[in-house]
Amino acid sequence: MVSTQGFFRGTDPTSSTISFLTILLFVISGVLITDTIASWFGAMSSWILSYFKWYYIGLVACLLFFCFWLIASPYGQIKLGDNEEQPEYSYFAWFAMLFSAGMGIGLVFWSIAEPIYHFQGNPFISEPLTPEAAEVAMRLTYFHWGLHPWAIYVVVGLSLAFFSYRKKLPLAIRSALHPLIGDRLYGPWGHLVDVLAVFATVFGVATSMGLGISQMNAGLHHMFGVDISTTNQLILITIVTAIATLSTVTGVGKGIKWLSSINLWLTFIIMGFLLLYGPTRYLLNSFLQSTGDYLANVIPLSLWTDAESQASSWQNSWTAFYWGWWIAWAPFVGMFIARISRGRTIREFVVGVLLVPTLLGFIWLTLFGSTALSLELFHQVKNEAGEIVAAVGQAGIVDAVKTDVTSALYTTLETLDNGTVGWAATFVATLLIATYFITSADSGTLVVATILSHGNPHPATIHRVIWGIGEGAVAAVLLLAGGLKALQTASINVALPFSVVIIVMMWGLVKALKAEHQQTLMQTLPVKSA
Repeated sequence: MVSTQGFFRGTDPTSSTISFLTILLFVISGVLITDTIASWFGAMSSWILSYFKWYYIGLVACLLFFCFWLIASPYGQIKLGDNEEQPEYSYFAWFAMLFSAGMGIGLVFWSIAEPIYHFQGNPFISEPLTPEAAEVAMRLTYFHWGLHPWAIYVVVGLSLAFFSYRKKLPLAIRSALHPLIGDRLYGPWGHLVDVLAVFATVFGVATSMGLGISQMNAGLHHMFGVDISTTNQLILITIVTAIATLSTVTGVGKGIKWLSSINLWLTFIIMGFLLLYGPTRYLLNSFLQSTGDYLANVIPLSLWTDAESQASSWQNSWTAFYWGWWIAWAPFVGMFIARISRGRTIREFVVGVLLVPTLLGFIWLTLFGSTALSLELFHQVKNEAGEIVAAVGQAGIVDAVKTDVTSALYTTLETLDNGTVGWAATFVATLLIATYFITSADSGTLVVATILSHGNPHPATIHRVIWGIGEGAVAAVLLLAGGLKALQTASINVALPFSVVIIVMMWGLVKALKAEHQQTLMQTLPVKSA
């Protein structure tokens, strides 16, 4: 139960103590025995991918099917709250916070690098660096950033919102257990799922923080010549963590909402630059073509496990990593989405969370990824006399990805315009990474504090500060333990135990929705007179 006095006032002492000590142990071990931690994480990740890759792929495919079933089901009209309750936020603010929390840094980091990676080779092409390779590259990028991650967030977020706002239970992961174990959710089983959710949130957010810091360092190097080094990245983590913690203290209605709106406007600015200065006609064609190509292939890709390959290194590095990353993010994003979605119907919730951010993501990926692919396919460099001095396919983005994946974004912007406008676009992109970083970090901190306080929407300031610092510390340790590779393995490892919680949440949600629907039908039946 929630303590009413002492240091743990406002939180569950058992869950908080276990979570805090375990994270602290990881941070201390990561500093003292960095190589050992990296080795353990790598070995665990390899084992999971060898034996449970099929499970990750099958589970996420089932979650997507479940979302479409919810849209078509008779449960769609049920309100996440009282029947007359209205949404707290406008559609614009809601979508801004959804997109910022759910994609954020990762989408900025991979929107150019991933298509260029697939452009150089993947299991579905015979010849790399060709127009056909570019088409498949966008298909795979759409697949990894499309409906599947949002399906995971829908299930977790909807479960939390339903049990909290409709059934008046705490806004905590443990509340999803109510249809299965009743009030025993306040005992050991409740502690277990909350602790797993805290671990998944901290490591999932830390993964994104690590990606964002690496790319921010590359942007500062590109603009101001700041060295790309672990020391500078640790300094950046410290600065941004401090800002994010301050934002968390102000709450959702102020700091987080304000930063999310800034994110969306900066997103519009950088997308406008790419549309105007990039290959506009190619981008418009690519968006329609890639969307159709994705829809035509989404079911086969959803169930593809590369069974004929014993190593399956490509899928392990991409699809399996992404699915693990999204699952690790699920308690954080799901809790945050539930927190901002009170008053909406189930159908409105599922359609809004599943489709709108996916569409925005496709537009983003097209403007960034297709611009880079177009430059590699068609770009020509001429000297002052108008003579071609670099042949088609030598825009330098492929080489940039091979050398340093964090530089792909800045190489693309510089290729489009290497003057003042291009520098300004680079500055906006780096600022956008910072604001996404801050938004993800402060949202994650608020979610952890909310979970450990049994759903209190305004957890104690001291606990927000502690967990804000903790997330930054975990991100720093993961960078020290191996950079991008360590960040990837951390997500895959932490996702496995929480994936079981997601299955339980889905089971409990179906059971509760059936009971709610049956109760509604009974209330609408005419009363027979004696």
